[in-house]
Amino acid sequence: MRHRVAGRKLGRTTEHRIAMLRNMSSSLFQHERVRTTLAKAKELRPFAEKLVTLSKRESLHARRQVLRHIHDPKVVAKLFDSLSARFAQRPGGYTRILKLGPRRGDQAEMAIIELVGSETDAETPAKAKSTKKAKSTKKASRRKSPKARPAATRGAKGSKGDKEEDGSGEKKSKKSAKTATPRKRAAKPRSGASDAAPRKTKATKKKSGKA
Repeated sequence: MRHRVAGRKLGRTTEHRIAMLRNMSSSLFQHERVRTTLAKAKELRPFAEKLVTLSKRESLHARRQVLRHIHDPKVVAKLFDSLSARFAQRPGGYTRILKLGPRRGDQAEMAIIELVGSETDAETPAKAKSTKKAKSTKKASRRKSPKARPAATRGAKGSKGDKEEDGSGEKKSKKSAKTATPRKRAAKPRSGASDAAPRKTKATKKKSGKA
């Protein structure tokens, strides 16, 4: 029977489980929100809240105790500088767990664990993103809409087009004239026509016979 057995092993050894909780807590303090399974979120909650309680002491000994679990100095600085001030008047309950339902594939229950007050910080990036999207849509609409061209440029373009049409018409007329009047080839004299002897006709034959 499982009487007086607290905690979850999560299919890991003790060393592996503690290392996982340390990594997850550092990610939680850095991003203020972590998406994981429901069992891991419930195990992470007391581990992370104890570190927040230590950060509220603001002493060198407390900082060293936190550094024992969180090895990133930037995260420790954020925990002691900003997060401890946020939870100064709060006696506990620094995290919140939101259930997301079963995961597709193995049907594991998923959840989001976040720090209380992170929803207000998440609003400002959302507003910045919305303003950026609005600016990008305005720029896209400006690019798509055709700009009004001045009348002078239109007239100049029209005159150029007329000139081009005139030039093409002249070329076409020249081609038609060439096809209408083909060149007459000069009759070439046959080679050896002058040197050849005249052909003897029947009359010449009779005359030669009589003689």
